[in-house]
This record gives sequence, C-alpha cells and structure tokens, in this order.
Amino acid sequence: MASRRAAAWCSTWRTFSSSTLHAALRPPRLSAGSRRQCSSKLATQQDKKPKRSPFRPAPSSTHDWIGPPNPLSNLRPIVYRVPESETELEKRLRHLRQETEDWNHQFWTKQNITFSKEKQAFISSRLNSKGLTVHDEEGRRRSLNSEEMAVFYKSFLDQNRIRHANYNKEWYRRNFTITLLMARVALNNMWKTVTKKSSAPTT
Repeated sequence: MASRRAAAWCSTWRTFSSSTLHAALRPPRLSAGSRRQCSSKLATQQDKKPKRSPFRPAPSSTHDWIGPPNPLSNLRPIVYRVPESETELEKRLRHLRQETEDWNHQFWTKQNITFSKEKQAFISSRLNSKGLTVHDEEGRRRSLNSEEMAVFYKSFLDQNRIRHANYNKEWYRRNFTITLLMARVALNNMWKTVTKKSSAPTT
C-alpha cells in the first residue's frame, strides 16, 4: 500500500529544511512567452470550481509528500509531515506552510483561468477583424504570430500589475514569517539537545 501511495505521488520526499521552504513556496512567474499558460484541458474546466486530486495520502512522520503538478495551477500539491511529539510551535509552522501552499494554488488557478480566457478572446477578436474564423477549412485551429501575441501579453501584464505586486508582497510576508518560525524551531531543538547532554549523568 505504501509503495502504491509513493508511486502515485511521484515517489518524492522532502526533509523539513530551509531548502524545502524555497522549493515548495517559490513564486511562479508569468512571462511574455506564456510560461504559465494553461493546458488545453483547462478551457473545458474554466467554469468549474478548482479542485485538487481526490487522492491525498495521510501525513507521514518522516517526510513530506509531493504530488504531480496540478493541471490548473501548475503547482505540485504538498502534504507536510507531522513529526512525532510535535510541539505547538512546530504545529504553527506546519499549518502556516500548508496554508501558504494552498493559497499559492488558489491564486495561480484563478490567474491561469483568467489568462486562458482572455487569450482566447484576444485571438478570436483578431481573427474576426481579419475576416477569419478560429478554425481553417481543414479544421485546424488558427493562431497569431509572435508580434501579435506580444500585444496581448503586454496588455495582460499591465492589467494585472497591481494584482501581481500584491501577490509578491503577500508571498514575501508569508515567506519571512515561515523563515522566522523555522529558525525558532531549530533553536528550540538545539536547546533541547544541549540541555539533554548537560543533564546526562557522567561516569
């Protein structure tokens, strides 16, 4: 059962460290080259409420589970480990990391759906102005050249500049808080180790 679970989640694990933080919460970027374009499947899911895969493994006590990229947000879902004898500070840190990961997913899901809708509307409008339909005589979907699409990419970035700026501010705020909590957890664990050694009986 464990092997099936691991296979479904790419057999990937991350230890609880600062490198995990930056890898898991790295802010996605939207480039003029449509780096964050949605998949073709996204168009049929635009009006549906964003959902995660129904399969979510139980938290492990030793490592984090990382799933395949979500088709809407393009982010990998994470189930953070629950350490044995978890302290209140560690629990607070885990909840904030999980909440931030979910917040990231929701933001990029909405952003990608909006991007896909507006992109298709732009292409259709440009083709109509040329007296062309979306599909040619052979049923193939028509597209615009890179110069024409650059107009849309710039317009989309300009219209969403404030939204992206607010996202970056919130992401860095969360990242800073998480880093501080991780430092406090590390110091507490270090202190426990030191006091345990100092209280050990000498022979």
